[in-house]
Order: sequence, then C-alpha cells, then structure tokens
Amino acid sequence: MCAKFYVPESALVIMAHPDDIEFSCAGTLARWAKAGARIGYVLCTSGDVGIAEPGMTRARAAEIREAETLAAAAVLGVTDVTFLREPDGLLQPTLELRKKLVREIRRFRPEVLVCSDPTVVFSRNDYINHPDHRAAGQAALDAVFPAAGQPNLFEELAEEGLRAHKTRKVYVSTAQNPDLYVSIDETIDLKMEALRKHASQFNGWDPEENVRKWAAERAKGKEMEYCETFRVFTLETDEKWAKLKAEQAGISSNGR
Repeated sequence: MCAKFYVPESALVIMAHPDDIEFSCAGTLARWAKAGARIGYVLCTSGDVGIAEPGMTRARAAEIREAETLAAAAVLGVTDVTFLREPDGLLQPTLELRKKLVREIRRFRPEVLVCSDPTVVFSRNDYINHPDHRAAGQAALDAVFPAAGQPNLFEELAEEGLRAHKTRKVYVSTAQNPDLYVSIDETIDLKMEALRKHASQFNGWDPEENVRKWAAERAKGKEMEYCETFRVFTLETDEKWAKLKAEQAGISSNGR
C-alpha cells in the first residue's frame, strides 16, 4: 500500500540497540521530523558488547555507543533519547522491561509507537535476526497494548505523575509482511548521515551501498526510488482518537 503520507503529532521509537533506528526507519522519522512531529527514542540496551576490539570494556563501549546515538539523533533534530541500559545480547521481554517501557510511553504520550517485528527470525540467507531485536519488539508491543493504556496496570506509575495513555497507531518496522511503503527519496541522505554517526560499527566500511540497495529493493514496483516498510496497526479510530485528544486537553487545562 502506498497511502497518502501520514504525519503524526508525536512518535516514540523503541529499539534494542544503538544504530537499529538508523538502519530501519530513520528515513521515515526524518520526514516526520521535517513536518513538525515530536519524536523520541528509547534504546533498551546501550550496545555494550557491540565493539569487538582488544581491551574494550563494556562500560567504555556503552559510553561510545550512547554518544554515537545522541549524535545520530541530532541529525534528525531528536533530543528526547532514553537509554534503559539493559544488558546487550541478553535482552528478555520481562515484566520488568515492560514496566520500564510503559513508563516511557506514559511519559512521552506518543500518537504513534514504532518498534521492531518480534516474529522475524530469518530475514535473509546470510542473517539470523538478533534475539535482542525480537525481545525489544515483543516488549514494546506488550507495553503499548494494552498495558500503557490501562490505568489499573502499573498503577503505581501514577505516583510519578504518569497517567495511562492509549497510542493511536503502531508501526512495526521492517515487518515480515508489510502493508505500508514509505518513500524516503528525499531523506535517504539524512538517514545515511545519521547512520554514519555510529562509526564504531563500521571499522572504515561505508554502509551506504548496502543501505541504498536494500531501500531500492523494497521500493521495487512502487512509485519511489527508495523506501522503508512497516506493518501498521490502528488501535484507535479517528473518532476515538479525537475524543481522547479532547479529554487530554481538558485534563491539561485543569492541571491534573
């Protein structure tokens, strides 16, 4: 489906590692940001086992990769970046992680949540999807629906001033069976600029040829040169979302 381009007022992206966002959906995020959307990132891990160099410690790797993530986010104008600092390579979709993600969803209050597809195991003949990617996707989906919108789940978060929040749509990035193809013809250069900020991952190798190839393959047969793909779930109808926004505006104006 190549639908009219939809721009949410806000989008929260939950991924496993630094650079996951840039590889998967930064072109779409750049389009949203340019159109005025408020965007936030949540990284479940800091990629602390992702630099395989002699003498590298996990603490130093996390420091490097968090700095790279902030630099990549800045390319798109994103300043709201949260690191949960779960152990890299050992991520599990636990209730503890679900609560942490519910906290971030209730804090940021996104119209759209973007996450990875927890069902993808084999995406190419030369790659097995990282278990952290699957775990992060599962935890994100479990957090966004129904937990974040249920006031009697994790109700103790209300003590932090965090009320239940229902998200309008979920965009599952690079899903196995996508139903939305987003043109990134105008933003693929920004995607590449952001991706290159993760210099620790490339060891002098330039990922541009592969990234453009993959984006072109996804766009094949569409009216675009490059694209990113999603499977989209609409959790709230237009009518219900308008009502929720009005209720939220009333709560804010009353200072509650």
